[in-house]
Amino acid sequence: MRPSSGNNTVKSFKDVQHQFTRHMRDPDNEPAPADVEDRRMAIYRDLLYRSVEGLLANSFPVLRKILRDDEWHPLIRHYFKNHLSRTPLFPKMPREFLRYLQDEREVDDGLYPFVRELAHYEWIETALAIDSREIREGGIDETGDLLAGIPVLNELAWPLVYAYPVHRISPDYLPMEKPEQPTYLLVYRNRRHDVGFIELNPVAARLIDCLQDSKSKTGKEILMNIADELAHPDPEVVINGGRDILEGMRKKQIILGVEQAVSPRAPSGF
Repeated sequence: MRPSSGNNTVKSFKDVQHQFTRHMRDPDNEPAPADVEDRRMAIYRDLLYRSVEGLLANSFPVLRKILRDDEWHPLIRHYFKNHLSRTPLFPKMPREFLRYLQDEREVDDGLYPFVRELAHYEWIETALAIDSREIREGGIDETGDLLAGIPVLNELAWPLVYAYPVHRISPDYLPMEKPEQPTYLLVYRNRRHDVGFIELNPVAARLIDCLQDSKSKTGKEILMNIADELAHPDPEVVINGGRDILEGMRKKQIILGVEQAVSPRAPSGF
């Protein structure tokens, strides 16, 4: 009698794989494969957990610093056990952990009320650092007049709004109540691939919104619109203050310059 095809063997191997991974995720409740000695399983368990825990601790350093060991490790164990990742790539694991915090943990589930926002703020720095896009080079007058010209906003400058001042959170500052005013931040990457952030006041935050929405208005036109929104009695104050903000952002490569004027083509000869 001929031996059966390899399908049963493959299925059996898959069963072992599934049992192995279930045990890795939840060693207290899922048995290990029977033919693997526990000493070896312990090495795998420790290696996998330490790899995940170390990556997340490095990706979320402030979050790790403010959580005690008896808060941090149960959190990572719960993530390791329950979250089904959409990608096996380690560089994308911080995004998976953020999804876990946002979608699979209750706000009041033993965590600080600002944990989700803090994790997002820490993740955004990594996301911006690995973004494959390059900063625009062509068609920009880097020294052009930011009021008379059309300002060019760096596409790798991301405005953020948080209920909590996440950039100030530390073991010495753990706010339990939302401040009355939101926190406006701008995280950006320059041409040297350095990632930085600045805190914005509401007017500067509105200016960034307008720069994102309008690609055809001059800096002065945008600032005039903001002055109208504010019903400011002296629009020149808003314009002068806005010019200073734009110039400061140009120094940081948040504003790259202004759109370069296109010279009209001379008519071709006969």
